[in-house]
This record gives sequence, structure tokens and C-alpha cells, in this order.
Amino acid sequence: MAERRKFKKRYCRYCEQKVDYIDYKDLNALKFSLSERFKIMPRRLTGNCKRHQELVTVAIKRARQTALIPYIVDRKHVIENPFEIIK
Repeated sequence: MAERRKFKKRYCRYCEQKVDYIDYKDLNALKFSLSERFKIMPRRLTGNCKRHQELVTVAIKRARQTALIPYIVDRKHVIENPFEIIK
């Protein structure tokens, strides 16, 4: 049988901080759940629990609708660090 790889257990950063609500206007907290192309990262990569991942996705979708975060990144104009836009 093949050996199973052992990875470091990822913990939910929101559970550690005992966060009940994730604000869509707090972009510094949301950028850890976004990829460099502003896609929402899955739970297996971020380590969020199911409850907080749902809160993060709702907050990101609200921030996109209010134009705080872009929906897509233009492939023609590549930005070195896209999170510099979010400040």
C-alpha cells in the first residue's frame, strides 16, 4: 500500500480569534482568502472551518458587488502585486 503523506494540520484563523462576523469592508482580512487573480480560495487551502468559509464567501461577494474587490483581473495588463490595489 502507498504511504499517506502527512501534511501540517491547518487551523481556522477565525476560530482562533473567536470571530462571529466577517465584515465585507475589512479588505485586509479578506485578502488571505483570495488568490492572486481574486478568486475565492477553497477550505482545503485556507484551513477555514465550514461556518467561517461561508461567512468569508458572503463577505467577498458583498465586497465585489460594492466594487471594493474586482470580479476579474485583466490578463492583458498584468499587475505584479494585485493586493496593492486593495488598501
